[in-house]
Amino acid sequence: MHIESEIKRWGNSLALRITGAMAEIPNFKAGTKVDIEIKEDGLFIKPIIRSSRKLRLPYSEQQLVAELTPSLAHADELVSPSAKELGE
Repeated sequence: MHIESEIKRWGNSLALRITGAMAEIPNFKAGTKVDIEIKEDGLFIKPIIRSSRKLRLPYSEQQLVAELTPSLAHADELVSPSAKELGE
């Protein structure tokens, strides 16, 4: 969707009013914290979404690797780093 708007002066700053679909589609409300990506060809504004719940993954790292053996993990196919890569 594209919307044409106009940047206006607001004190010593410039302002762009976020109206209609510009606010409704990304669910912007007064007080919404936003992340603004600034590039030479424009701005990209998106809401900062912070979850109050801690992300819980279905398995712990310990559970995921518990039954791995060198053959199951394809450890025989791993390349060892050279001395140069290790900074020696």
